[in-house]
Amino acid sequence: MIKLLILIVTVLALITIWRLIRVLELVRELRGDDEQITDSDNRVNGRLLLWFLILGMAGMTYFTLDAKKYILPVAASKHGELTDSYLYFNFALIIFVFFVTQILLFYFAWKYKHKKGHKAYFYPENHKLEFIWTLIPAIVLLSLIVYGLKLWNDITAPAPPDAMVIELYAKQFDWTARYSGADNTLGYSNYKLITDDNPLGVDAKDKHSADDKITRELHLPVGAKILFKFHARDVIHSAYFPHLRAQMNCVPGMTTEFYLEPTITTDSMRLITKNPKFDYILLCNKICGVAHYNMNMKMVIESADDFKKWYRDQQLVFAGTPNAGSPVQTASVTDVNAGGKNANAMVSRQ
Repeated sequence: MIKLLILIVTVLALITIWRLIRVLELVRELRGDDEQITDSDNRVNGRLLLWFLILGMAGMTYFTLDAKKYILPVAASKHGELTDSYLYFNFALIIFVFFVTQILLFYFAWKYKHKKGHKAYFYPENHKLEFIWTLIPAIVLLSLIVYGLKLWNDITAPAPPDAMVIELYAKQFDWTARYSGADNTLGYSNYKLITDDNPLGVDAKDKHSADDKITRELHLPVGAKILFKFHARDVIHSAYFPHLRAQMNCVPGMTTEFYLEPTITTDSMRLITKNPKFDYILLCNKICGVAHYNMNMKMVIESADDFKKWYRDQQLVFAGTPNAGSPVQTASVTDVNAGGKNANAMVSRQ
């Protein structure tokens, strides 16, 4: 209620000021006053423009530097380092052009202010100058576009054959990860096979499903080549790795994929950010429903040895959930140990 009253008072004050200005204009017209702008007025306006330039630049610089605390830390993937450097180069170029153009704009407004008896020089065209200031931006922009396309082609290039394959499965409102095991091939899945015990609809009759593992937390070995395959059950989701500078839509009925290489472990990033509680995170970047804001998954980047230890403890997809007619039955201790070997094999390929 107080905010509404403040808003009403502010609006009424502005209306009052506007009406007073209008009254003064009408009084001046009735008196027949001839408004004159003197050289002194122009000098004052010129100085005010210079002060506006100085204060504006100082304020812009301060708030830009102050905003650094809100941006993401260094990129934790190989392609993220490339995209960040490209982005910062664009920022540097934009800031340089901004300072040059704004300084010239306000300086000219001060330098060439109107003076009584002074006539402006009429200079309608200069083809050479126009050619230069058209050519230089064209070359700069073309260079940025060409390099950007090369960068994009490198980032979206097919993954190498030895890349570790991991499925990320999205549904309202959570993520599930499925690791492909020692054969590095995900078992076939179909939405018609989804049950309470088989939430991803993995086909137990497919031999490639035997060593797949499902987890509720995403672990990645640092320096490994990772090929993510994305699926969605219900609506379009978007797998967003802010610290890896990666994002890919998860579309029902189709497979999308993205290849990356993590470069910084969670422990190292905690030292970089000086935040002992820092954790990588996977988010949904599409508004997928009422609980979209809560759709996230913890991600851990760790050494190959730590990844092996963690992977060894994860359960096989069909461990403890036998399917009728399936060659994959309840996992025994031997099966789980074999799963540990699979984890070693997964990491050894990197």
